[in-house]
Amino acid sequence: MTRRTRTRPRARPRARPRPRAGRLAAAVLTALLLLLPAACVSLPESGPVVQTDASRDTGQGTGFTFDPLPPQPDASPAEVVKGFLDAMTAVPIQTSSAAQFLTQEARTTWRPQQRTITYGATTAPVGTSRVTVQVSEGGNRFDARGAWLGPLRGEQRELSFIMQQDEQGQYRIARPPDALIVPESWFEARFERLSLHFFDPAARVLVPEPVFVVDDDALATRLVEGLLEGPRGGAGGSRTFFPTGTRKELSVPVSDDGVASVSLIDVGRQTPESMSLMVVQLAATLRQVPGLDALRVSVDGQPLVLPAGDDGRFPIDLGAEYDAAVPHANAAVFGLRDGLLVAGIPEAMDAVGGPFGTAAQGLRSIAVNLDGDTAAGVSEDGTSLLLGPVYDDRGVAREVLADATDLLEPSWDHAGRLWLVDRGRRDARVYHRRDGATEELRVRGITGTDVRALAVSRDGSRLVAVVRRSGRDEIVVSRVLHGDQGEVLRATGATSILGGTGEPQRIRDIAWQTPVTVAALVQVTAELWEVRTVAVDGAPTSQDSVATLNGPVRSLAGSPVPGQDLVVLTRDEAISVAESVTGRVPVQAGQQTLGYAG
Repeated sequence: MTRRTRTRPRARPRARPRPRAGRLAAAVLTALLLLLPAACVSLPESGPVVQTDASRDTGQGTGFTFDPLPPQPDASPAEVVKGFLDAMTAVPIQTSSAAQFLTQEARTTWRPQQRTITYGATTAPVGTSRVTVQVSEGGNRFDARGAWLGPLRGEQRELSFIMQQDEQGQYRIARPPDALIVPESWFEARFERLSLHFFDPAARVLVPEPVFVVDDDALATRLVEGLLEGPRGGAGGSRTFFPTGTRKELSVPVSDDGVASVSLIDVGRQTPESMSLMVVQLAATLRQVPGLDALRVSVDGQPLVLPAGDDGRFPIDLGAEYDAAVPHANAAVFGLRDGLLVAGIPEAMDAVGGPFGTAAQGLRSIAVNLDGDTAAGVSEDGTSLLLGPVYDDRGVAREVLADATDLLEPSWDHAGRLWLVDRGRRDARVYHRRDGATEELRVRGITGTDVRALAVSRDGSRLVAVVRRSGRDEIVVSRVLHGDQGEVLRATGATSILGGTGEPQRIRDIAWQTPVTVAALVQVTAELWEVRTVAVDGAPTSQDSVATLNGPVRSLAGSPVPGQDLVVLTRDEAISVAESVTGRVPVQAGQQTLGYAG
């Protein structure tokens, strides 16, 4: 998959934008033109024109349909495989057309819903009893929920099809891959990037997991199916309150007045608290569906009635207090100006009343916790860390760490935990501090490297860092695993999501744009900078360029809360990147840093 460069509004929980009509139509037309020799293209006057199956029953609403041709008489094995691959690009999306290319037995065992494989280009099918297709460009894997599993590598790039002849001597596929196999452009035009919502082990905050889901009238059904699959193994210790084996009964219909009805079976007896948190997971996941205002839930045939519901209807914003963006966090912008802590909006910031705002403490960076009442400042030489109240004029700034080598700007999570990186001499160490105790956390891929910046997600589940290797910057992410009391257990090895080999670039700063999206301030040329965003799973289609700016630039501020915009700080301006519009406001002289709480 290639990186898309475009400008778009930030996604908002209640108003998810549909793919733009022009881009979608262009992608559909491209796919249709490529497939004209093997299929019939029509513009319907009414109703569906293809038979769909339960696994992929979709209506895209694009105005176009692609009705694949069935197997042709006396087609060669290679032609059958080509027809099979073409049939999987049916519009509306369905797999019954592709199933016609299978033997009778294979039709009953084929499970295309188990995973999705995308490709940029393939070689022509080759073979007779065993036909192979090589993915020559691109190639990515997605699990049953739509979570990105990574690119196709090595032997995975060869797709194999075992052939048999039926009683009429016609070749059919006896052993197809259990996957939906489609072109990358076709996938991008029809799958929307959304999130499934699980809980941290202590059930204090929701943890979103990015997935790609077909954007159609069955979107609510698909999201519930993915949610019931549970968090993927190694997903950072996320937990679900749906018992193992819980299934949905039929689809998830949405009424004309915006109420989704979710019928769950095989749930069994659960505590009222667990039931409530199940509904919170449903609400957080389903509020990404446009037009939804509420949901009804039935469990094992009985309507679910909880104190949070109004006559069995649960508002779609139920559980906002668990939101991974922590929207109730202090919304002010904080920063250092002439060594003093200031707060407000970029063009009008005033010194706070606490110790950091009334007397210069000799700081080079500062971070304020999500409640907006405690600040952590790094000394000018990077060797010490000071803590103190933000507004309490009776408080004092205390030195809590004095033997560091080169501390980066700190970061706070929802639990009031402070995250630190001591760069050392290109030999970074990661620490977390809570309740007066500081502990080191070893993170493979971050610990011991040359770290330039660190940001922790507000839900505390992810560490994102800028690491410099061989003269190139890259962004890496690690999952933080917590215990059921909220304690930090360990971190997974960091994986690269942006930059590295092949991209000679400098990344000046990073910030959160959404709970699952990181923004980066990337140098393009000596004077040109780009604000680029990337999802925490690193899926190539998640990478966007949202703004380009002339330098010099200082830093990037961001917040996962909708409406709190990305802001680039220059020598004398704060440049807001929001809603496809770049706004500039002057900042007061001496403004050193700028950032949101966290």
